[in-house]
Amino acid sequence: MERKHSDEKEIHQLRNRFRDLAEKSFRQGIYTFTGFLGLSEQDVFWQEAGKLSHAGYRLEGGCQAADRVVVRFGSPEELGYEVPFPIVCVHIRPLAQKFADDLSHRDFLGALMNLGIERSTIGDIKVGEREAYLFCLDSIAGFICENLSQVRHTHVKCSLTEGPADIPQEEPLSVSIQVQSFRVDAVLAKVYNMSREKSLELFRAGKVYVDGRLCGNNARQLKCGETVNARGYGKFMLAGEPRETKKGKLAVEVSLYR
Repeated sequence: MERKHSDEKEIHQLRNRFRDLAEKSFRQGIYTFTGFLGLSEQDVFWQEAGKLSHAGYRLEGGCQAADRVVVRFGSPEELGYEVPFPIVCVHIRPLAQKFADDLSHRDFLGALMNLGIERSTIGDIKVGEREAYLFCLDSIAGFICENLSQVRHTHVKCSLTEGPADIPQEEPLSVSIQVQSFRVDAVLAKVYNMSREKSLELFRAGKVYVDGRLCGNNARQLKCGETVNARGYGKFMLAGEPRETKKGKLAVEVSLYR
């Protein structure tokens, strides 16, 4: 019960934060920004979005199909000027490649959290071969570059990337599937090769999000271009127009992200 009350308090505070930032942007004619929001926080934002639309808003994570995003309140049309999101990318790589450990997302995130920084200052971490690209707020980037020197047993160095061309672009895996319908539970089960019952367990546990919104309706029909994130499994997007097979099923291309 105590945990439930704590969660409700945090949600209430988050709602108020969104409203305060939207009102500040609207009344003062400036852009305002949240920190990075995880999926559950994005769901709270979308619940409030109708009450915030007068200020205008846009979501950005610094990379394609980002899991963690920053909300910017204010619109160029209304304000008459544009400002970039305060997001930069830090390249983390070993000092000596041949002595480096095989490092996971959890390893990099753990090392960053050990620096004592807020989770809201950190976005997605794209892990490559013994290196990572970290999207973070520009206000914390200098601190990370100066203080992150080791991930597990591997000594690392950090530097800001110069621009988008220096950041490897994640190419999703294109997969063809056939389903009876575009019910989100059916598509999810097919993409991850699980039983329908296992798929339903994810919905009951509140682990399925569609375009950043918690999906409580497992019978919801997916549309092309929508992204599904299943916690613990990954995310995918319906990428192409469906076609009907000779057996009456729907065939469609899915972009599968690691």
